[in-house]
Amino acid sequence: MTTPPFDPVTPADIRVVSAQLGREARGVVGIAARCACGNPTVVSTRPRLPQGTPFPTFYYLTHPAATAEMSRLEADHVMVELTELLASDDDVRAQYLRAHEAYLADRAQFGDVEEIAGISAGGMPTRVKCLHALAGHALAAGPGVNPIGDLALERSAWSPERCACDDPGAALRDEDPDAE
Repeated sequence: MTTPPFDPVTPADIRVVSAQLGREARGVVGIAARCACGNPTVVSTRPRLPQGTPFPTFYYLTHPAATAEMSRLEADHVMVELTELLASDDDVRAQYLRAHEAYLADRAQFGDVEEIAGISAGGMPTRVKCLHALAGHALAAGPGVNPIGDLALERSAWSPERCACDDPGAALRDEDPDAE
């Protein structure tokens, strides 16, 4: 088994992700996708958070502009359309099942958590539940792995190729606010 492709997490990454989330980032094991400016867009998170809570969302979308756009698509009922596609297209359904299996294999490398055994994210493999999780997986895994995540990103006005960060490149600067 290979390790999922992601960048090691740095203190600067954690500061940026915490600012993106508006709370302290927890359980981050790597940066699975980055903005064009280098800031984190998707983090990889342990399947059990430090305080013991099971956390099935291994690929977690953190970029505020990306999350806002996935929320807009959800409000525009894109999930209904994608659910209908999943129900009617055997190829999409088979690819979505493979995406689910790949997601579980990636997460399993960081521990098995009985409470979330067989549960990936976003409704995989049978429904479309959360475009944020599916887009996060698509960004982390690359095009062609998660068909529903890919379609959500295609419908999105946000792009990982254009920076929309409040502080572009902050994760690339080696600043320690606690240093003297």
